[in-house]
Amino acid sequence: MSNLSGKFVIGLTGNIATGKSVVRRMLEHLGAYTIDADALTHRAYSKGAPGYQQVIDGFGKWIVNKDGEIDRKKLGNLVFSDPEAMKQLETIVHPLVRQATEILAKRATQPVVVIEAIKLLEGELRNICDSIWVTNAPEVIQIERLMRKRGFTRDQAQERIHMQSAQSAKVAVANIVITNTGSYEDLWKQVSEAWKEIVPGAQEMPTETITIKKPAKPTGEITSQRGKPKNASAIADLITRLSKGVVKLTKDDVMENFGDKAYMLLQQDGNLVGVAGWQVENLVTRTTDIFLEDGLDQEKALKILIEGVESASSELQSEASLIFAMNELSKQDALWLKLGYEKRTPETLGVQAWQDAATESTPTGSALFFKQLRQDRVLRPI
Repeated sequence: MSNLSGKFVIGLTGNIATGKSVVRRMLEHLGAYTIDADALTHRAYSKGAPGYQQVIDGFGKWIVNKDGEIDRKKLGNLVFSDPEAMKQLETIVHPLVRQATEILAKRATQPVVVIEAIKLLEGELRNICDSIWVTNAPEVIQIERLMRKRGFTRDQAQERIHMQSAQSAKVAVANIVITNTGSYEDLWKQVSEAWKEIVPGAQEMPTETITIKKPAKPTGEITSQRGKPKNASAIADLITRLSKGVVKLTKDDVMENFGDKAYMLLQQDGNLVGVAGWQVENLVTRTTDIFLEDGLDQEKALKILIEGVESASSELQSEASLIFAMNELSKQDALWLKLGYEKRTPETLGVQAWQDAATESTPTGSALFFKQLRQDRVLRPI
């Protein structure tokens, strides 16, 4: 076991566009507590954090934007084109990220902790890992993903890939290699099998029967539970129907979505009657998809659904919950207020990480509702 008492720590790494974050999310679905160390880097030099003045002193005030925050794009353009500048930045932030990671891991209730970091093997985080997992993909697939998902040109994609240390060197020291060639189901199978190897007794739960027919007269108790990839077909059918075809999903679409988010399911009388798509990234919960069956007690159903999301989020040490409501739900200010949520804009959230999450996640036409989930900021010690 690692030097984190009672925890088994998986270090997850791999080069750009090999699927690290997707694998991290899968491990979260299986029951691990997961940490994106690269995202913590941004917190380490946000305004008020201990790395903030060090970065300004090292690189100059020109990287500070009008709000007083360090402009990540300016800083990124500099360090990705200058190895010495990158080394200087890492000297500042790596010790802070190590400290923050250990704080989160020690506070986690889950016995397995996953630390995702692109430079895991080059830094001190490697020393607290019990098992090294490496995601791998052919370069042609990396290039295709960078062009499709990030809008890179082929030359830009190749340049970014070749700037990183050789993927073969990472694979050579791995305890587990996850090959990601694009099939989510194949990827899920690899991750599940590897999980069973390190977690004694870990097995796939029996498939649960979830129907999606609309009950004629629902009378039973409404309950929530976290969805699993095995529920993908039912989730796809429900969202497609409740959105009246505006959002058309297939099982494969939902399976792919599981690499980015989780689903909270609402059930009544054995039927699936509601769903919310959500994720926790950088200690912020973001709920972007809410669909409810017509005829439900909306206030009651929404309360149960959102409380399910909040409960699952608390297990992931989330500090704040952001809900991006669409259509009629975007106009229900009083209803959201009863659930503890205020209508806000990103710039009023106060904490930079919360503002960034809101700005990055806001769908077009949505209204933002905010609730602070805990008063003690998890990473305040850094």
